[in-house]
This record gives sequence, C-alpha cells and structure tokens, in this order.
Amino acid sequence: MSSKKLLSEFTPLEMASRKAGFLTGFTKGIIKENPVLGLMLGLCSVLAVSTEVKNAIGMGCAMTFVLLGSNILVSLLRKTIPQKVRIPVFLIVIGSFTTIVDLVMNAYAPAIHKNLGIFIPLIVVNCIIIARAEAFAAKKQILESVIDALGMGFGYTLVLFVIATIREISGNGTFSGVKLFAEFNPVLVMMLPPGAFITIGLLMAVLRAIKK
Repeated sequence: MSSKKLLSEFTPLEMASRKAGFLTGFTKGIIKENPVLGLMLGLCSVLAVSTEVKNAIGMGCAMTFVLLGSNILVSLLRKTIPQKVRIPVFLIVIGSFTTIVDLVMNAYAPAIHKNLGIFIPLIVVNCIIIARAEAFAAKKQILESVIDALGMGFGYTLVLFVIATIREISGNGTFSGVKLFAEFNPVLVMMLPPGAFITIGLLMAVLRAIKK
C-alpha cells in the first residue's frame, strides 16, 4: 500500500495540521524569511526599480511568475536531476520562464517592460529564485514548493511596493504617476540609491520590532 494518502483519507486533526503547515510556509516569506528584509537577497533589482509603484508591481509580478514556474518544474524533476549538474539545470529552467515573462511583458505591457529594462533578463541570476530552487524546491514535493514560491513572491512584491510607495511619494509627490499635492517640495535623495537604502533600513527596523 502506498504511503501517500489521498486528501479525503486525512483525519480532521491531520487536515488542520497540514493547513497550519501550508499557512506557515506561505507567511514565512512575508515576515520570518522575507527575501529582501530578512535574507537580504535580490537587492540590486529592489534598488533600481523601486522609484515608481507601477514598476515595482511589474517587477514583483514577473519575479513571482518565474519563481512559481521554476519551483514547480524543479520539484517535479528533483529525483531525475543529477546532483553534479543541478545548478546548470536550475539556470536553464529559470531562464526559460524568464524568457516567457520577458516576451509577454514586451507584448502586453511595453511601457513597464521598457522601464524595467535589463532587470527582467537579470531575473535569471536573481539570488532569490536560485536559492529557493536549491534550498527548497529540489527537496520538497510540488504543493509545498508552490506554497513557498507564492509566499516568497508575495513577500518580495509587498516589500517592493512599500519601498516604491515611500520613495515615489516623498521623492516625486506622486503615486503610480498620479500627482498627490498641488505644491510639493520633493526630497530628491529618495529617488537616488541612498534613498532606497534608507527606506530598506527603516523597514528592516520595523520588521525586527514586529518579530520581537
């Protein structure tokens, strides 16, 4: 008899335990192991595209798509990928999904695609995606890998959105390109890399306070 159970064969207590596990797997990417504020991964794209909210959302969606697709495929192939060539295989898988999102954004969201520029192709070597493929998807079943990808993708997108909101409002007086104030003296440093570092530092302090 197979050791794997059908969903209907779990007792209510087992179902509750699995749901709690899935919830923990999803929320860890938002707070406990947030890829930006907790693990400090993918900062290059965060610093570059967080000057406008629409660019931040576009980058977050692109990252989440690639992360989800690569986690699913790596999890499905985890038992057939030779240990010695796992990293090249991971890069091929990630590169394939990056090409898909690059072409789709170029076709249906050309303005955002132009603004993001080189940072879309650079998703291939983003530390967040490679780290999740190596540390999680290559060792876990597909459902757990999907939950992990969604949690990490949402955590990345949420932080990117918050950083972009703070920087765009304080540095340009707009939100997603919409002017908010009749008269406004912008804090120009917020539109520069130092502004991104300042914002990330403040958010890290807030996150650590929440954890405590």
